[in-house]
Amino acid sequence: MRYVNLGSSGLRVSRICLGMMTYGDPDSWEWLLREDAAEPIVRRAVEAGVTFFDTADMYSDGVSEEITGRLLGKLFARRDDYVLATKVYFPTGPGQNDRGLSRKHVLAAIDASLTRLGTDHVDLYQIHRWDPETPIEETMEALHDVVRAGKARYIGASSMYAWQFAKAQHTAQTAGWTRFASMQNHYNLVYREEEREMIPLCLDQGVGVIPWSPLARGLLTGSRHRGSRPGTLRSGSDHLADRMYEDADFDVVDVVRALAAERGLPPARLALAWLLGRPGVTAPIVGASRLGHLDDAVAAVEVSLSEEETARLEAPYRPHQIIGHS
Repeated sequence: MRYVNLGSSGLRVSRICLGMMTYGDPDSWEWLLREDAAEPIVRRAVEAGVTFFDTADMYSDGVSEEITGRLLGKLFARRDDYVLATKVYFPTGPGQNDRGLSRKHVLAAIDASLTRLGTDHVDLYQIHRWDPETPIEETMEALHDVVRAGKARYIGASSMYAWQFAKAQHTAQTAGWTRFASMQNHYNLVYREEEREMIPLCLDQGVGVIPWSPLARGLLTGSRHRGSRPGTLRSGSDHLADRMYEDADFDVVDVVRALAAERGLPPARLALAWLLGRPGVTAPIVGASRLGHLDDAVAAVEVSLSEEETARLEAPYRPHQIIGHS
């Protein structure tokens, strides 16, 4: 494993982040793994040197946070040995204030997350989306207070428009509040719209990029095929993927498969290697429901692509409508 700073911050993280959304209650999503099934995968990640773990308060109605807290507490000797990230925004209850980025919800949500995680702080507290119903000044001041209270070490954001992210950063800087250290955005070989504005902004401002869906919800692993039925439990029940990706995206997948075969590598490993080599990318957030998924992600850190191979992988790309901001 290799380790880098999260953007221009001093926080050191592994180049692979294990996404914990996969672990929770299968009664909510049938492809989720219970804690006993998740433990061998998380243990393998820890043994491989992964120190960066990402979850959210809304994953499996909080069960993901509970599992994350218990497993990391068991597998690491010290709390300071790993970097723990969670998120706030999506509904966590039926009330009008059980969602969004109001001061009321942010301050309540961090306490609820810390209770489920079994810790007194998270290392990275992220807004899961932009809240159009709350003034950004209110949100940034609340997040600053979370940091000042010692409940979070850094703050981050997730999918939004570049102008929104710039506005949030400017608001914080002007007021002397904590600025975002990271951007968790939708970015992979078949969805590269973030290269237009968001990633250049992050590079300019020293913000670490930690992409979600780095394998396009299985599209880049070979579990989905043009014109055929999905090949895994998750891909077969993941209706969001059907709205995010189209048959035309298999033009990219075909090149990934061909180059992977030439190099004797799994397609997932090659696709992750491409992402790890992109400017600004700190650590892709990889979900793993099998040990092999984790092994491919860790091995991708050591895969290098030539300029010719990179150009070949990128050539079939086609522009997309903006996906993932809501």
